[in-house]
Amino acid sequence: MKGLILSGGKGTRLYPLTYTNAKQLIPVANKPVLVRVIESIRDAGVDEIGIVIGQTGPQIQEVIGDGSKYGVKLTYIPQESPDGLAHAVKISKPFLGEDRFVMFLGDNVIQGGIGQLISDFAHSDWNSQIVLKEVENPRSYGVAKLRGDGSIEQLIEKPKDPPSNLALVGIYMFDPNIWQAVSSIKPSARGELEITDAIQWLIDAGKQVYPHVHKGWWIDTGKPTDMLEANSLVLEELIPNIAPDAIIENSQIDRRVTVEHGAKIINSVVRGPTIIGEDTVIENSYIGPFTSIYHHVTVQNCEIERSIILEHSSLSDLGVRMQDSLVGRHATVHRNDEKPRALKMNIGDHSNLWVV
Repeated sequence: MKGLILSGGKGTRLYPLTYTNAKQLIPVANKPVLVRVIESIRDAGVDEIGIVIGQTGPQIQEVIGDGSKYGVKLTYIPQESPDGLAHAVKISKPFLGEDRFVMFLGDNVIQGGIGQLISDFAHSDWNSQIVLKEVENPRSYGVAKLRGDGSIEQLIEKPKDPPSNLALVGIYMFDPNIWQAVSSIKPSARGELEITDAIQWLIDAGKQVYPHVHKGWWIDTGKPTDMLEANSLVLEELIPNIAPDAIIENSQIDRRVTVEHGAKIINSVVRGPTIIGEDTVIENSYIGPFTSIYHHVTVQNCEIERSIILEHSSLSDLGVRMQDSLVGRHATVHRNDEKPRALKMNIGDHSNLWVV
């Protein structure tokens, strides 16, 4: 089998962070979401992976490289315009050929990996397998209507009146029958070739499309609240570790904290699940649960909880606890006075914020 990751979206719902940073490169527990997807596919035994890229392609290629550092071989597939998931599949045929493949959206985080799913599909005669998850807002997703025997009757993209709460979570497996499907469908009302239409074509053509209902958690990291929730869930799964060259002085570090190479924690309290990145300095501060602080960050005289702080940022003297926040790369956050106000923010790369 081969793998296909769709990583062409601009991430407008994550502005301002994604004005200058591909959304798939924003880290969850200090690892970019796209890297988590690559490793999930690799751990399922698939090491040839194509990545469909759009406007942020050069940045993704620069960060991810040829895949060798993740133990895979990567091929980048440019998508000139965002014409739908089925279109992304269609333009990937030269890479995929006649192989079966797994397709994974590059901004999704799922509990438990996909090893068993890949194994099930590889040892079956199914033409396709799709992953479904019960959601609270099915109108925002492609939705599946199942028959009484559990087979798929119908798939509908973002229905106004959903026939169920079973959403497609962005993990699909296909055999070569998908090529006829993506070539037979027409653009939807929003002008895109929908993957739901292609899968519906397979169903109507009598092909075997097997639905797997995922019981664990799944997050589409499309919005700031989703990023924070995904970060919290992944942090809970980390096996805590303190790097041997980390420096911890006069500080309280609980057993659920990960401290990466070269980090310094001085006169501070850090409560997990939390991760402190490489060469980051925490001084005279409190870092609370569900916080990820990336590499080369400086935090002085601050209280931070349930937040994501990206690389090369500086936070100091806030005077009030920061929570539920995303801070972009090379950002500076300071405070000028001591008025007691809660801070909640999403600020982009190279920002300067003074709280007055």
